[in-house]
Amino acid sequence: MINERIQTQFRQSAELKMQAAEQLAQPISQAVELMFLALSNGNKILACGNGGSAADCQHFAAELVGRFERERLPLPALALTTDTSILTAVGNDYSFRDVFSKQVQAFGQSGDVLLALSTSGNSANVVAAIEAALERDMRIVALTGKGGGVIAELLSETDVHICVPHDRTARIQEVHALTIHCLCDGIDVALFGEEGDE
Repeated sequence: MINERIQTQFRQSAELKMQAAEQLAQPISQAVELMFLALSNGNKILACGNGGSAADCQHFAAELVGRFERERLPLPALALTTDTSILTAVGNDYSFRDVFSKQVQAFGQSGDVLLALSTSGNSANVVAAIEAALERDMRIVALTGKGGGVIAELLSETDVHICVPHDRTARIQEVHALTIHCLCDGIDVALFGEEGDE
């Protein structure tokens, strides 16, 4: 019985990824271009999200600061999910809604990109971070699901919305993880060309 459940999980994940590939290829490509332009102009990428999305933020930042699949200079990316002193101080002294927006106000500059992850599109602290980023003339790349929620309504034509066409959090997160790898690969290709073209 457990083997059948495991196989079902794999099958559902694979089916969603194949379905999402056609729908999400264009916005992922737009996100790569947005991030590449920011990095090329000396700007940085800030990332925020909760729970599994927080882990995805750290994963993304690690791939840019370290490397993805090829050797290159470090790229400036910062996960706003890692400094427990900032998170707990702001959460305690202000509110949990402010834990990312305060950091965007502190570190974000015009031309930077905010990578905002929320499987529901309704995470209050991610919404607040987006609002703070827009006030600072930053661009947004939002990874959501479940229709995009409040976040979908905040974004402008200059931002990028990558909304996974599914309602189950686990499946959405699995596509977000693949999307992060697509972003990292796309940034490397934009910087250095296809493998073998170097």
